[in-house]
Formats: sequence, C-alpha cells, structure tokens
Amino acid sequence: MNKKEKAGKDKLTLQTMPIKEAVNYQEASIVSKTLIDKKAGTVTLFAFDKHQGLSEHTAPYDALVQIVDGEAEITISGRKYLLKEGEAIIMPAGEPHSLKAVTRFKMLLTMIHS
Repeated sequence: MNKKEKAGKDKLTLQTMPIKEAVNYQEASIVSKTLIDKKAGTVTLFAFDKHQGLSEHTAPYDALVQIVDGEAEITISGRKYLLKEGEAIIMPAGEPHSLKAVTRFKMLLTMIHS
C-alpha cells in the first residue's frame, strides 16, 4: 500500500514504498531513481544488470551503500568487498571506489554532504 501526505512546498512527500520495486532492472543497463535530493545529501536507488558497474572514481562526500537485492562487488581503495542483500558498506569521502554487479543487484546510495 502506498500512502502519501503532502507536507508543504519545500517538504518531502511522506510515503511508504516497496523499495525493491521502486526501480526496475533493464537489460545491459544501470537505472537510477532519486528519492531525496537536498542540500544536506541525497538518497538514490540504483538497479544494475549483471556485469554492469561503475568504474573507479572518487566522491567528495561520505556515502552509505545498502544492497536491497542481489550481489555486488565493491572495491574501496583497492580492497574488494562482496556484498549481498541486506548488507551495507560505508565509502569514505575521497577514497577511490568502483562497483560491479556479480548478479543483477539493487542498491540504495545515501550521500551526506558536508
């Protein structure tokens, strides 16, 4: 069930959502949906098809990655981590990192701007 309540022009819309179903997989693609986009940070849901990924890069903000479906290999500063549904990892600001889909996977990315 999806319930919404508008809290004002600059406020977030309050709602419940089945997070696994909020974004769909697409063949040979990465799909994203921004759930929150504020000055303080962002929350984005991603769906990666198998073998898709993001090449090594850095970000100026700390980030929390939560796997909501599937499996991903996340490399941070040269160290590899295999994450499965229900697991999370922190990617510190300025540290090089990359992501690769071991199986197709969905993740929730929370970036905290400082």
